[in-house]
Order: sequence, then C-alpha cells, then structure tokens
Amino acid sequence: MLRFILRRLIQMIPLILGITFISFVVMKMAPGDFLSQMSSNPQVNPETLARLRHNFGLDKPWWLQYLIWLKNVVKGDFGYSFSYHLPVFTLIGQYVFATLLLATTALIISWVVALPFGIFAATHKNGTIDKIASFLAFSFISAPSFFVALLALILAQKTGWFPVGGMQSANYSSLSAWGKFMDVARHLPLPALVLGTRSVSTIMRQMRGNLLDVLGENFILAARARGLPERKVIVKHAVRNAINPLITIFGYQLSGLLAGAALIEIVMGWPGLGFLLLEAVRSQDLYVAMGSFVMGGVLLILGNLIADILLAVTDPRIKYS
Repeated sequence: MLRFILRRLIQMIPLILGITFISFVVMKMAPGDFLSQMSSNPQVNPETLARLRHNFGLDKPWWLQYLIWLKNVVKGDFGYSFSYHLPVFTLIGQYVFATLLLATTALIISWVVALPFGIFAATHKNGTIDKIASFLAFSFISAPSFFVALLALILAQKTGWFPVGGMQSANYSSLSAWGKFMDVARHLPLPALVLGTRSVSTIMRQMRGNLLDVLGENFILAARARGLPERKVIVKHAVRNAINPLITIFGYQLSGLLAGAALIEIVMGWPGLGFLLLEAVRSQDLYVAMGSFVMGGVLLILGNLIADILLAVTDPRIKYS
C-alpha cells in the first residue's frame, strides 16, 4: 500500500503544476491588477505604486511572475495578501477550518441519510416511500444550489428554527468555550443540509439502482435458496456488493462538496474559503486566489486517493498494483 500511495503522490506533481499554471494565466487575463485599482485614489502617490509593483514583482512578465511564485511555493511561501496584509498561508488557515467543517458535516449527513433510504427504496420497489423518495431526489438534483440556499434562509427567517446565515452570533467572543462550541453547532446544520441535499439525492438513487442490480444476481438467488433470512441476504450479501461502486465516487463527491461549499458560503454568509476566494478574485488579490486554487486541487487529488484506498480495502478482488 505504501508504494501505491507514494506513486499516487508523485503523480500529483504534474497535476498541481497544470492547475496552478492555468489558474495563473486566467487570473492574469483580467485587465489590471490589485494596485491598478489604487491608482484612481488621488491620495496614493504614483511613486509609491511603482515601488509596490516592483516589490511584489508585478512589473515583470506574467510567465516570470509565475516562475517566481512557483519557486517560492516550493519553499513554503505562498505569497502575501494585498487586501488583508497577511501571508497567504496564514490567511487561508483562518478560513479553511470553516470550509472543511461544513463540507465534512455535509458529507456525513449525505451518507448517513442516503444509504438507508436507498436500501429501503430498493427493497420496497415501486412502493409509496420509493416514489416519494424518487420525486424528492430528482427535485433536489434539478434545483440549483443557490436557490435551495435562498429557500433555506427564508425558512430560517420565517420559523426561527435556525440562525439566518453566518457561522457565529454577534456575542460569540464573549461566550465560554462550551458556549462557542454550541453557537457554531447551532449555525452549522442549515448550510450543511443545503450543501448535502444534492449528494443525498445522488447517492440514494445510485444505491437504489446498484442494489436492485445485485438483487437480481444468481448468488442472491442461491443465498435465498439455502434458507438464509432475507435480512441477512440483504445486509451481508447484497448491500456489501452494491456499495462498492459508490466508494469510487467518494473522491469526486468530496471535491464536489468543497466546490459547492463556495457558493453556499457566499449565499449563506458562511466564512469559508469560498467567500475568501470570491473576495480575492473581485479585488484581484492574485496570491490569495492562487493559494485557494492550489488547496482545492490538492483536496481533489487526496479525495480520489482516499476513494481508491477505501475501494481496495472493501473489495479484496482489487489489488494496489
């Protein structure tokens, strides 16, 4: 397994290079830069702008800027934020926890809810619950995430069941450690549910389809012919084989949740990487945007690696070689 993991980590290098190069080119295609927006301020001296542009290397050709940035990244220096006046690595560290908390909670919700519903729908094919679940699944798959987020905010405002946006209350800093934990826990369910709805629908439909296919196999018929209880046939034989294909989409689901979290964060005021990336792109804070793109690419590749390892662990027929 160690050789397999090392080989996959080595394969990450050209992928990350490709992601960073394309992202850098796209960012540089926008007219001007962060310092260009300051030139309209009469209080800013042109000589000061020229000095800052030279200090940040923005007066060099774009390809040379990229090579300098890449060399610094290898040394562990992701650059300096123009807007926040902080090192990019430090700044991202302040926001990444909120995004990972949101995405992880949505991931747990999606699997915990989707698998039982998918199994129940498959074992009660064309029943009332199966039809209702299918209708809801297709509805949530079709509905845009930002629209679901807006509906959730309206629900929170009308009912008072959840806080309306944000991650913390206004008096968060004055709370005790337990109070801070409970305050965040009270703000977390609504955005996590919104983020996880599409994943719940997708996993449920796939689990239902996979299980129906497995229930028609000969080894299931043989297990029933031996007189095994139906519950044991479903849980021990059918579900174990039906769940393997779902593990392959785990990595893509993780990256999809992180990508979808950006939009949910913006709509629902959750202070994560999505909000930070939006502000960085709007203000042309180049190095903050590049740091966010790098982190997104790394999480995508690591998610796929975790999915491959889990698949090999659950299915002995699959070899690491």
